[in-house]
Amino acid sequence: MAPAADREGYWGPPTSTLEWCEENYAVSYYIAEFWNTVSNLIFILPPIYGAIQTYKDGLEKRYLAAYLCLTAVGLGSWCFHMTLKYEMQLLDELPMIYSCCVFVYCLYECFKYKNTVNYALLFLLITYSVVVSIVYLDLKEPVFHQIMYGTLVSIIVLRSVYIVLWSPGLAFPEKFSQAKVYPWLRGLGYTSLTVFLMGFFLWNVDNIFCDKLRALREKMPPVVGAVTQFHAWWHILTGLGSYLHILLSLYTRTLFLKHRPKVKFVFGIWPVLLVEPPKNL
Repeated sequence: MAPAADREGYWGPPTSTLEWCEENYAVSYYIAEFWNTVSNLIFILPPIYGAIQTYKDGLEKRYLAAYLCLTAVGLGSWCFHMTLKYEMQLLDELPMIYSCCVFVYCLYECFKYKNTVNYALLFLLITYSVVVSIVYLDLKEPVFHQIMYGTLVSIIVLRSVYIVLWSPGLAFPEKFSQAKVYPWLRGLGYTSLTVFLMGFFLWNVDNIFCDKLRALREKMPPVVGAVTQFHAWWHILTGLGSYLHILLSLYTRTLFLKHRPKVKFVFGIWPVLLVEPPKNL
C-alpha cells in the first residue's frame, strides 16, 4: 500500500498551488483532506443561524451579508480541501478577501446614523477586492494572497481594539466601569482575538513541523492522530473567532442604535445575539 500522503482518490491528482499537512485520502476515497474538510462546518452552520436571526430581528443588511460571506468561505474551503483542485482553491481564498472587506465596512460604520451608506469606503473596499483578485489570478502566488488577507485582518484587529477601548460613546464613563455598562463588549472583543490568534499559531505549527507531525501520526491510532490535524484546528478557531467578531460588531452597532442586545447560549454552549428594539418603540 502506498504511503498515506501518496494515495490517489476520487478527485484525481491535486492541481492546487497549496497542499496542507493532512495526508491525502487517508480517511475517505472521496475526500482528499478529510479533517480539513469537515472542520469547515463551523464556518457554515453557525453563520447560517446568525443570518436567519439577523433577518428576523430586522437588522441592517450588511450584517446579513457578513454572516453569509462567512458561510461562503466555509463552503469554498470545504470544496477546496475535499478536491485539492485549483478552481476550488479560488473558491476558498477569494471569499476570504471579500468577507474581510465586509467585516471592515461593518466595523467602520458602527457609529453612523441608520440607513446611511459610506460610498467612499465601499468604493475603496470593492477596488481592493477587484485588484487583489486580478493580481492573484495572474500571479497564482499564495504568499500574495496571505499578505493581502493579513492586511485586512490587521485592520479588523486594530479597529476592534479601538472600539473596545477608546471608541466614542463606548469609552470608560467617569462613574461607571465599561465592563458594567457594556458587559459583553470586552468579552466578545478579547475572546474573538484570542481564539483567532490561537488558530494562527496552530496554522504555523502545522506548516513548520509538518514532517514531524506526519511521523507522529503514523505511531498513533487514527482517531488520536486526528487531534494533531492543526490546519483543521485553524478552521475551528478562526471560524469561531470570525463568528464572535461579527457578534462584537453587531453588539456595538445595536448599542449605538439604542437597541437592547443580549448574548445567549444555545444549549448552554454556543453564543448567539438576540436584539430587542428600543424601549420607546
